[in-house]
Amino acid sequence: MSTFGRFFYEILSIVFGGVIQIFKGIWNGLKNIFSFEKYTSLINNYSEDFTGSEWVLVVLTIICLVLIVGLIVFILVFLIRKYIRFRKTLVEQESLLDEIGDLNSEVASLVKENERILAMKVSQIGLKPDEPATEDGIVSTEEEEEVTVTDGLRFPQLSRIDSDLKNSSIVNFNNNQSLEQLLDDFRCFAASKLHLYYDASLLRVFFAGLACGKMIILQGISGTGKTSLAYAWSKFNTLTPCVSSVQPSWRDRSDFFGYLNEFTKKFNETDALVELYTALYDDRIHTIILDEMNLARVEYYFAEVLSILEMPSRAEWLVSLVTDKAEGDPVKLDNGKLRLGGNIWYIGTINNDDSTFMVTDKVYDRAMPIDINTKVDPFDCRFQDAIDLNSEYLESLFKKAQEEHPISEKNLKNVGLMDDYVIKHFRVAFGNRIMKQLKTFVPVYVACGGDEIDAIDYFIAKKILRKFEQLNIAYIRDEFDPFIKYLHELFGEHKMFECVDYMELLKKND
Repeated sequence: MSTFGRFFYEILSIVFGGVIQIFKGIWNGLKNIFSFEKYTSLINNYSEDFTGSEWVLVVLTIICLVLIVGLIVFILVFLIRKYIRFRKTLVEQESLLDEIGDLNSEVASLVKENERILAMKVSQIGLKPDEPATEDGIVSTEEEEEVTVTDGLRFPQLSRIDSDLKNSSIVNFNNNQSLEQLLDDFRCFAASKLHLYYDASLLRVFFAGLACGKMIILQGISGTGKTSLAYAWSKFNTLTPCVSSVQPSWRDRSDFFGYLNEFTKKFNETDALVELYTALYDDRIHTIILDEMNLARVEYYFAEVLSILEMPSRAEWLVSLVTDKAEGDPVKLDNGKLRLGGNIWYIGTINNDDSTFMVTDKVYDRAMPIDINTKVDPFDCRFQDAIDLNSEYLESLFKKAQEEHPISEKNLKNVGLMDDYVIKHFRVAFGNRIMKQLKTFVPVYVACGGDEIDAIDYFIAKKILRKFEQLNIAYIRDEFDPFIKYLHELFGEHKMFECVDYMELLKKND
């Protein structure tokens, strides 16, 4: 055993002696590197033999050696610090993982406790966990019926409309008002019932815009009553408008119509979709207000509707909600497609400021823009109740106006000459769509008690001259005065007020 002891001592002496020699070697090496006495002695030994050029080389050699040593020290320090930082990060991550694990355990415990408490409450009121209950534990007959009607259906709100209106029928209200009388009734209703006051000329433009198409854009400064006008029109027709407040996050049609949730297999129905579906059950005038519609790009969420409304046949006004047909889908859906009713008007409001997007030509060409920049002082008016008005009757009044008050051949010719002038001098043209709208807008404006030239003036300013905003005004401003003179030659002196005021405004803003 004493022999092994000596062996064990000697082998450890060899190992640890080697380790000690390593550290001694490192220490001696560092002492040798930083032995300034040796450097000084070496330089003194050779100093008498160095020439002038050799002294320069000596200095450069010393500088290089100092830099090399400094670089080595820097690298060593950097690696040590990096290791310490890495180690610290690992420790912190391990600590965070431990905390997350503890929190997850606590959450799981709380969830189990919550489920236990809920189970106790359900048991106390004598219900099974999957049965519906009110706060006092009693399920009403109405609630039972509602659950039965919509449970398991993809379109719960639309299916509920089917259930509520299944026995309804379209009512003919036997309307007999003229357009001028209807305008006066609406103006008095807004003043007497809602304390909203509108100039008759504005309402003529509004009615003519309703005749041009299903889309109207009310624009102007904030607080002038854009949304109020759309609201008053809907209340005048005994309905509450559907206000769809546009959000900056709207990016596609699903923000307007809704979308099918693939997880729950239920369609996320928007207020606009519910209004569109409800309108299929009657012939009343329904209004969907797109409030601040240019907070998002209109083309992103509403382009499909604008394109569908361009279809010549209303039977083609179909929008696809889902790609298949399922049992229990709303009765008025045709293989997942919804028909847009002809008794719906879409009224958008626009505030032009830095927080909004510019409305493009595609939208403006398909809609009728109406500027509301002034307020009307309160006035006395007879009391007027809301009326039940058939959409079909209103459209018959628009058609009748076109038959009785078509644009005169003289003014049609003048509009054509003006079109040629604008193309030649401003490189701006308008298509058949706008010409068709003009032939509808002007007769309805006249049927509402307005003047034909005033209607042409307003339409040209809002639908055609508006395109000048896309041009470089600095290059065309000299053409404005000759153009104003030409308009006076065609339509008469002091007639085209809207066009003249608009071009004067463009010159000032340039």
